[in-house]
Amino acid sequence: MEWDWDFVWQIMPTLIEGFKITILATVLGAVVAATLGLAIALVRRSPVTVLARSVGFFCEFIRGTPLLVQLYFIFYVLPDIGIRLAPLVAGVIGLGLHYATYTAEVYRAGIENVPRGQWEAAKATNLTMRQAWIHVILPQAIPPMIPALANYFIAMFKETPLLSAITVLELMNQAKSIANSNYRYIEPMTLVGVFFLAISLISVIGLRWLEERYARRED
Repeated sequence: MEWDWDFVWQIMPTLIEGFKITILATVLGAVVAATLGLAIALVRRSPVTVLARSVGFFCEFIRGTPLLVQLYFIFYVLPDIGIRLAPLVAGVIGLGLHYATYTAEVYRAGIENVPRGQWEAAKATNLTMRQAWIHVILPQAIPPMIPALANYFIAMFKETPLLSAITVLELMNQAKSIANSNYRYIEPMTLVGVFFLAISLISVIGLRWLEERYARRED
């Protein structure tokens, strides 16, 4: 089968629309993962043992089951109990929830790396617990976490093709539809690979820049 440039230009607008949905799902999923992951990390530090262990069990359950199964459950099983979600909303929740359990561990490690003296200094200056977290602990804990968090968000981006299983019209779903309709697979699937490779390379370059910047600050 020969490469057909006319076919490429014909299908490119449809693939770009799918790519926009892929980026949107990744960005929204990353926001959910970053926010929920921080909440999970804080709850797991709770002095209420039952609460901390319950959240820990939940995290292990999510990490121990495939993302695809979780997406199917959210989109196809929840309607049986009256919870119906649009495909993109279900996809964002699935991605965000799955990766929140991983970002929570990153947050936990970052928080535990803050020297104990910083907690004592915050207490000595009569800061409330909320003020200590906002003004002392998190500003020191988060910067070292950024490379690890970025790695997870890159991984999330590369897993967005799973959203095609719940009818989200992202890049892979659009490419499969084009391929099946025209019985030509080489162009759409190659272009999907190019799109993902390009964004992954850009993300890796950005990640290296962040790591070098943080290293310079440490020096």
